[in-house]
Amino acid sequence: MRRDDICIYVSPANRVKLEAIIADRNSTSKAVWRAEIVLATADGAGTNAIMKRTGKSKPCVWRWQERYIDDGVEGLLRDKTRPPGRKPLLEAVKRKVLAKTATETPAAATQWSVRSMAAEVGISHTSVQRIWAEAGLKPHLVRTFKISNDPYFEEKVTDVVGLYMNPPDKALVLCVDEKSQIQALDRTQPGLPMKKGRAGTMTHDYKRHGTTTLFAALEVATGKVIGECMPRHRHQEFLRFL
Repeated sequence: MRRDDICIYVSPANRVKLEAIIADRNSTSKAVWRAEIVLATADGAGTNAIMKRTGKSKPCVWRWQERYIDDGVEGLLRDKTRPPGRKPLLEAVKRKVLAKTATETPAAATQWSVRSMAAEVGISHTSVQRIWAEAGLKPHLVRTFKISNDPYFEEKVTDVVGLYMNPPDKALVLCVDEKSQIQALDRTQPGLPMKKGRAGTMTHDYKRHGTTTLFAALEVATGKVIGECMPRHRHQEFLRFL
């Protein structure tokens, strides 16, 4: 690729602008070397000399010489817009992916993966990832729930929530939860304590000493935990603990 060195005329006003760009410490580095290319060309320097001075390739020097001829100093301060690296997806394709994700399941699986959805719609799996991320969809996550079959469930929920939202004057609300089958276990051998370079150890087998019923309460105001073990698990023991 050959091209004879070209001549560029820089007016006094443009020379002041170019020199100001080079002298300004806030100028970007690419604006500086572009201005240096134009000034060096106007001063009669050849392409090889400009390449040595700026450290740029021959096509780069030619490109910015031509840019100055076409657009002046302003053309050196901006980059021409480039087409996107990938063609943007059509909105219809995005809506199709979202609809299938929300309402359909694949033929041989329980949930969509990025690759199965990509094969179904005919786009790349990275495009599916972007569509799901933009919509906040995570088909691989499933959360469980259970609806009570208690015929008075709605009335009970209303009563409980009402105590929190609008409690009666001088009311005492107790939050109760049950964890049954607390086993009293003991390891077959005493465990070894943790030491430098070794974690604490315990045997994998244990002795079963039956079960116990632990009633415990937390005083929210003080952080104190009240606990008591009882031999049986009946309402009489619960009321006695209260």
